[in-house]
Amino acid sequence: MAITPLPNSRTETDGSAVVRVLSYNVRSMRDDEEALARVIRACAPDLVFVQEAPRFFRWRKHAARLAAKSELVVLGGGATAAGPLLMCSLRATVERTEDVLLPLTPGLHRRGFATAVVRFAGARVGLISCHLSLRSEERYAQAGMLLDRVAAMDAPHVIVAGDLNERPGGRSFTRLAKELQDGWEVSPWGGEYTSTPGDPHQRIDAILATPGVEFLGCGVPQDLDPSDLKAATDHLPVLAAVRIPAV
Repeated sequence: MAITPLPNSRTETDGSAVVRVLSYNVRSMRDDEEALARVIRACAPDLVFVQEAPRFFRWRKHAARLAAKSELVVLGGGATAAGPLLMCSLRATVERTEDVLLPLTPGLHRRGFATAVVRFAGARVGLISCHLSLRSEERYAQAGMLLDRVAAMDAPHVIVAGDLNERPGGRSFTRLAKELQDGWEVSPWGGEYTSTPGDPHQRIDAILATPGVEFLGCGVPQDLDPSDLKAATDHLPVLAAVRIPAV
């Protein structure tokens, strides 16, 4: 059975906005960069929540190159957020950005959030790209910090997306889903599993949003080139279309 395509980006007559949102772990762009850009372009996103963006030598140049190849611009994040990055189309009007570093656990990789507040016509929304810890206790604490950041965004609506490093039903995923909508659960579309491209068997990446955001569909696109998906990185992309009410 053919899957109904997600709605295209548009502005409604009441000032609300339909926005296409992509979440993607790009493994520091260590794989096939051209395939990665083709996947992103094929999803036609307004917003891209990246995890594992380049963090070391000339990382800004690498991020800018990915954005340009994807026909987008860098919004914020990268090494200054310990890996999470935000990209957007020129449709977005940017109000502010902020990179947040989380407490460092000795011996573990530092984590952070890339955050921004943007407008699409009459709709205003906060954004947080995240990549939570591999360690259970630290991940649970970071989920709480993520919810604190959502509450402090000073925006009427917030979208959170990223690599949660945990399946639904886990403590941290459940902690987030109690306060935020899980796009796949609310409006499933496409495929569910995000890891790994060669053998999709678990959902550890998600797009979440505060209650006022309407999910029109959320999941792994099924019409992308399988060879590009396998060559681009070690995760599958999560794509959603959401309607954000006007302020």
